[in-house]
Amino acid sequence: MLRPRRARCGGCLVTHVLLPVTVLVRRAYGVEVIGAALLARAGGRGHRAIARTLGVPAATVRGWLRVMAGRLEPVRLYLLQVAHRAGVDQPVPKALGSPWRDVLAALGAATAAVTGRFGAVGVVGAVTGWQVAVACSAGRLLAPGWPPARPGAGRNTSCL
Repeated sequence: MLRPRRARCGGCLVTHVLLPVTVLVRRAYGVEVIGAALLARAGGRGHRAIARTLGVPAATVRGWLRVMAGRLEPVRLYLLQVAHRAGVDQPVPKALGSPWRDVLAALGAATAAVTGRFGAVGVVGAVTGWQVAVACSAGRLLAPGWPPARPGAGRNTSCL
């Protein structure tokens, strides 16, 4: 069970929960499990089959897929912006004929740009695409109100 740490900001004295790049905000499952569900959906599988494979309740998987289905294009554009800002001469991935696969291609481009710039190995080991998604979204990949109109918008700036 994950017990996230808390930290107090020295400037505003507000406490913040510190989440690792392996979890999303307000989600009980790790990002690798949620990412596996999204990947399986991009492969054409339904929520019940995905749930059986992952050992997760079907309603939970259905919720993840519904949230993501409602924001596929904004997430794709956000990840392409991240790839452009982090990478040098990062090519735009070609359309793959499915919005789900297009998001995964954009995630691949963002991952390649981030790992190309900062290295493929982080503090806790190899950097995965899902960790890049968590880091780029500040843990809010499936949270309401994300993605913002542009990278960096909507961040907590009260402590800066």
